[in-house]
Amino acid sequence: MDRAQIKKEEDDLKEKEEVHLHRKIGLLPAVSFIIGSVVGSGIFIAPKGVLMNSGSVGLSLLVWALSGVLSLFGALCYAELGTTFTKSGGHYTYQLETLGPLPAFLQLWVEFFLIRPTVTSYLSLAFGRYMVEPFFAPCAAPTELIKLVSILGVTFVVAVNCWSVTLASRTQVILTLIKTLALVIIIIPGIIALAKGKTENFQNGFEVDLLTLDKLPLAFYNGLYSYGGWFYLNFVTEEVINPKRNIPLAIICSMVTVITLYVLINVAYYTVLTPAELLLSDAVALTFAGRIAQGLASVIPVLVALSCLGALNGSIFGSPRVLFVGARDGLWPAIFSMIHIRRHTPLPALLLLYPLIVLMLISGEIYQLINFASFSRWLFVALVTLGLLIHRYRFPLHPRPFKVPLVLAVTFTVVCFFIVGLSLYSDPWNTGRSCALTLTGVPVYYLTVHRFRLPRSWRRIFNYCSKQLQILLEVIQQEARTY
Repeated sequence: MDRAQIKKEEDDLKEKEEVHLHRKIGLLPAVSFIIGSVVGSGIFIAPKGVLMNSGSVGLSLLVWALSGVLSLFGALCYAELGTTFTKSGGHYTYQLETLGPLPAFLQLWVEFFLIRPTVTSYLSLAFGRYMVEPFFAPCAAPTELIKLVSILGVTFVVAVNCWSVTLASRTQVILTLIKTLALVIIIIPGIIALAKGKTENFQNGFEVDLLTLDKLPLAFYNGLYSYGGWFYLNFVTEEVINPKRNIPLAIICSMVTVITLYVLINVAYYTVLTPAELLLSDAVALTFAGRIAQGLASVIPVLVALSCLGALNGSIFGSPRVLFVGARDGLWPAIFSMIHIRRHTPLPALLLLYPLIVLMLISGEIYQLINFASFSRWLFVALVTLGLLIHRYRFPLHPRPFKVPLVLAVTFTVVCFFIVGLSLYSDPWNTGRSCALTLTGVPVYYLTVHRFRLPRSWRRIFNYCSKQLQILLEVIQQEARTY
């Protein structure tokens, strides 16, 4: 054995022993990760919100299709960003690289205190609803029991992600297969009924008497929320094998699949259920199953609950990496950048998010949570793609392994800003609170990161608590550069 081969084996052994996030996500897990994150509770609950705010069957289907196309535009923008900047962190990393530290810090601020707790609690409540309601039908299930089961679901997912990256990845693949089966089980009976001529719910489908301009953005919010999750793979870029190939390929394959499934499943819903029946249902898939066949009524809720669990797993897997990278860059408390010495998972980021998720879950209501989180979520997505355009203009010769057509990036950015702005008029209470909470991060940035510093006594207390937590959790800083 020559010296070069011996040295290579020694380097490989050293890399395995170093504490860092390893590249373990191939193409299939990447596709499963996106589909599993996107297809969660939204498609089984949000059809009510889309129809309620669009006013007609035809327009609601149009909202679903346009929301899918718009999400595809955004996903392609993120494919370019993910191959241009090879760091994990998604929204945060791209804003730091293109717009500067203040927007990046605000992303971390709302991700920790608003977006992630809200999104995760929404998914958890959907999981709890579908697990509990079949046992109480036709009566309403106790809210307290739904929330208890939701807490158990999110606790299970957090535990899996704390234990092993490989286990979380395999769990995602399995849950994605299950949720795809759930969609197909719903789609096939609906398409069969449509082929037999059951089209009365589509007649006069574009009546616009109930449509008002102020409600249309909320319809898109519900649609876009159901497609949300296409950016989660960019949160874990440093853990993707061959990201310059697999990120664009996974994004394109998964988004085309999801758009097709979503449009077909909504057609199936409207074939079997009247608009009035759909509006009266808080669990559309369960109502649909009861109308098609009583046998399905016991199977569908379990499949939907597992689908929600898959989306929950994707959310919990990706979001702590944003805080992890922000802490590694010095814009967030250092404890969030620690990794477990044996399991190589970002344990502190996962565990410190958990109490906020439970708190939001206990105090929130499912449809208010959508509107509450959507303003900040889509504002920062719009800022990311705006940053992409600015970066292209400032650095035209920067290597870009994948390049999205300019017109798609501009269209996505303009539409996102338009929806965000109009939502302040449509739902001023929830979006106003979201906006206010986002802006509270500005003085925090200047007090803790930019020019000013916390008083020395505060810093001493904070560092002591961080050190004790580090010892308790058995975590250390990353030892190898992974980007």
